[in-house]
Amino acid sequence: MKLIVGLGNPGKEYENTRHNAGFRFLDAYAKSQNLTFTKEKFNGLYTDFIHNGEKVILLKPCKYMNLSGEVIKDYLEFYKISLPDLLIICDDLDTDSGKIKLKYKGSSGGHNGLKNIESHLKTNEYKRLKIGIGNKKDQNTIDYVIGKVPSEELEQINAVNNLAPSLINDYLDLPFDKVMNKYNKGVNS
Repeated sequence: MKLIVGLGNPGKEYENTRHNAGFRFLDAYAKSQNLTFTKEKFNGLYTDFIHNGEKVILLKPCKYMNLSGEVIKDYLEFYKISLPDLLIICDDLDTDSGKIKLKYKGSSGGHNGLKNIESHLKTNEYKRLKIGIGNKKDQNTIDYVIGKVPSEELEQINAVNNLAPSLINDYLDLPFDKVMNKYNKGVNS
C-alpha cells in the first residue's frame, strides 16, 4: 500500500496560494484518473484506488500546514504503511518556480509542514516531491507563501501540474531512483 500526500492549507482563502502546491498537484492527478476527494478520516480528505493490484491512498491533510505530521502519522499507523511507501508533495522556496525536485530524504529547509512531519515521524528519511515556488527575498516569507499566485506564474504552475499523471504513475511503477533520474534531470534541465 502506498500513501501519497499533498501538503496545503484547507479553506477557500488558501486555494490559490503558493503553499497549496501539493494540494493542486494531487488534484491534477486525481482529475486525470477521474478520482474525487470525498472520503474523510483523521482530519484528512482522501481518495483511494488500486494500481497494479496495490492500494494507493491520495491524502490532503485538513489541519493547517504546520500540523500535517499528525494526520500523516495517523494514516501510516492505521493502514500499517511503511515509510518507504510514503511520498510527500510540497512547495519549495529554494527551487525556482516551475521546477521540481525529487529526493529520498533531507532537511525541512525551514518548511513548517515538513518540520511537523519530521517531528511526528521521528525521521527525515521519506520520499518527497518539492515543487518550486521561487523565493522573493525582498518579501516576508509567510506573506509570499500564503499570497495568491499572480497570473504570470500560472503558466509555470500549470506546466508542473501537467506532469502529475505521468510522474505519479511512474512513481507507482518504477524504482524511485529511475523516477528521480527522469524528472530531476529531464524536466529541470
